[in-house]
Amino acid sequence: MSTDPLANRLLAELPRPEFDLLRSHLTIGPFAQGTVLAEVGDEIDQIYFPLSGMISLLTILKEGRAIETATIGRNGVFGASAGLGLHKSRVRAIVQILMVAATITAPHFRRAAESSKALQQLCFKYNEVLLAQARVTAACNALHMIEARFCRWLLQTSEVSATKTITLTQEFLAEMLGVRRTSVTEVATKLQSAGLISYSRGVINILDLSGLRERSCECFETLQEQNAI
Repeated sequence: MSTDPLANRLLAELPRPEFDLLRSHLTIGPFAQGTVLAEVGDEIDQIYFPLSGMISLLTILKEGRAIETATIGRNGVFGASAGLGLHKSRVRAIVQILMVAATITAPHFRRAAESSKALQQLCFKYNEVLLAQARVTAACNALHMIEARFCRWLLQTSEVSATKTITLTQEFLAEMLGVRRTSVTEVATKLQSAGLISYSRGVINILDLSGLRERSCECFETLQEQNAI
């Protein structure tokens, strides 16, 4: 796993003077799967730039159920809106796949952003990316069949985290997709029989990316386009 902050695309694309405003305040460290980085209503006090792994952003319903609305990997950042002022999280941010990240405190990030148009643009730009992800995911969950959504989620997760091995329980995956556990079991069994994945004891290994693309809805391609904004 990389410990170079430039493994994060957003940091790598910053002009060198702007990156230098952040460099001395960055801390590199690992975050275990399941670590909650923020709950709904928490004030954002840390900004996270993943170098590997993945963060899931979950919308929490009143009865306590959660559904994934966006994912963040080495091409993104969580908490950047804090660079534009005090900011409270509207989602639960959880480490979905073991992550190494470069972190910086919100006060240090805000001070740097105050003197840098490039950092301000980063905050605005990536906020738009997350909003676009949320819109596409909402439409996908409402309109597409479970198998296509499951394939889209596997492709998206593999792309974001740069891994073909995903460790998740069926319960958690069902929550991410907003479906019943039995539905996840049925689809996973079908994809395994087709030779697209192997699944055992909470570990999904992707065996055939092109096969998953064929069964996925168009939302995977749409999400890739949105992330490239």
